[in-house]
This record gives sequence, C-alpha cells and structure tokens, in this order.
Amino acid sequence: MTPGVTSHLDGEISNGRHVQLVRVYYEDTDFSGVVYHASYLRFMERGRTNYLRLIGADHRALFEATEKEAPGFAFVVRSMQIDFLKPARMDDVLQIFTEPSEVKGASVMLRQRVTRGEDVLVEAMVQVAFVSGGRARPIPKPLRMAMRADHDLASSAP
Repeated sequence: MTPGVTSHLDGEISNGRHVQLVRVYYEDTDFSGVVYHASYLRFMERGRTNYLRLIGADHRALFEATEKEAPGFAFVVRSMQIDFLKPARMDDVLQIFTEPSEVKGASVMLRQRVTRGEDVLVEAMVQVAFVSGGRARPIPKPLRMAMRADHDLASSAP
C-alpha cells in the first residue's frame, strides 16, 4: 500500500500521521449514552495496530527482516498518559490520529488524538515497547528507520 492511499479497514497514513475512522456503537457507551472511557482505549489500540499494519504493508520486506532478527516480536504498551476532554455519543464518527513522537532504541512514544470533526475529545501519549522472546529488545534498525521517517514527515507537515 502506498502512503496517503486509503485502506477502507485500516485507515491511511498521510504526512506521517495515521488516521482511522471509528463509528460509536451502543456497546461503546455507558448508561448515560456517552462513550465509556475504556472504549477510547480500544479505539486507540485499533489506530496503533493499523498504523503498524500499514507500515508492514508498505514495507513487507522490513517486517520479514525484523522477524528474522527478533522472532516472535511484538509491541506492548508500557505506559499511557491520557486526557479525556469532551464526550462522544452513539453514532458519532470519530477520527483516531496516531503519529510517532519519539523513536528510541527499544520503544516508541506515540501521540494519539480522538476527534469528532474539529473537536478534540481525547489526547494520549503512549509509550510502546518492542519485545521479543518475552524481553524488551532494541527495535530492529529497518523498522526504527520507517517509524523515524513517519515522525519526520509528521513533524514537517502543516
């Protein structure tokens, strides 16, 4: 898949930022009809997962090389700082934005925002660690470079 091209299910990466559309369903809300706070965590997980999927789709050889260097690799959430700013309600269509903020040796800091139109509903900083064989490991260079390229694009975007 080419950056900037929409994948109906996985969202798109444009200018180093991943955007995923999510519709709010009844199951996402609490008794008062607003989105339950844990639902935002699931929405953001989809954004992070699809961001990584699109990097893999764009750079299939990159993931194959990573698998050879670090068999059974995974990204796991190490920490999350989250601010709930405004509520969403059933049938709202939300945009989940994910972009790398900082790429280090064994982890990446991702900035995520959940918006409805121009309204920012949730902001989060998520530190994700690279793990292989049950231990934190340095992110293989090709994958780290792909994320840094996205970070550089996001930083220079208007």
